[in-house]
Amino acid sequence: MEMPLALDLGREALLTALIIAGPVLGTGLIVGLAISIVQTVTQVQDQTLSIVPKIVAMVAAAIFFVPWLAQRVLDYTQHMFAGA
Repeated sequence: MEMPLALDLGREALLTALIIAGPVLGTGLIVGLAISIVQTVTQVQDQTLSIVPKIVAMVAAAIFFVPWLAQRVLDYTQHMFAGA
């Protein structure tokens, strides 16, 4: 395998990983920020209040985005096996 091809495949793998992780991590970020604001306003500092809704929201986002995420992984895999 030539060096430029290997570098391109590695760059595409990292970019694909970021694209795949983005929606789920973004959902966790938004829910976590909203819960932190609510905790600050109400002065309730319970750790389970922040963790459980984030987990539920991230699992729901993962389930919702599965078809799109699977398509991105399949596109990358087909591109990789096609020889770039």
